[in-house]
Amino acid sequence: MCGAELKPLPEGVQRVAAALQAQGHLHMPRMLEDAARTAQQAADALGIDLGQIAKSIIFRRLSDDAAVLVVTSGDRRVDEAKVVALVGAVGRADAAFVKSRTGFSIGGVAPLGHATPPVTLIDQELFRFAEIWAAAGHPHAVFALAPADLRHLTGAPVADVALTGSDS
Repeated sequence: MCGAELKPLPEGVQRVAAALQAQGHLHMPRMLEDAARTAQQAADALGIDLGQIAKSIIFRRLSDDAAVLVVTSGDRRVDEAKVVALVGAVGRADAAFVKSRTGFSIGGVAPLGHATPPVTLIDQELFRFAEIWAAAGHPHAVFALAPADLRHLTGAPVADVALTGSDS
């Protein structure tokens, strides 16, 4: 042991690990050597299909300034019109908004353990896979789960929120 193994996890990762542990989830966060700020980087680092990455997209709901988290498959793009139909008008969320509402920096937004609970939607496209991976509160941290686990851990509804066919 060189001591590096004993380095404490970043605060966001600790928050996610505590949330996972509190709900009895079997897979704790895993720190990656390289950053996984994008779905492609995460898939490459893990050696998995891009679609197995549960990417977190944050919008700003215009009516009440709430964070809206859409968790979708890494190989899909969110259809903003579908999100609007479900939660009301939304706008883009800048880095400061994301950090203040979630407690995470862009590139490490986990689906749980947020500073302020967001309005959350889970894209049905994630259910194409038995195992998916999500950010765990830091650009170098991820954790494994099944799509049904994501629904259980977040309590969020599953919806059709991805662009279809050649649009994605």
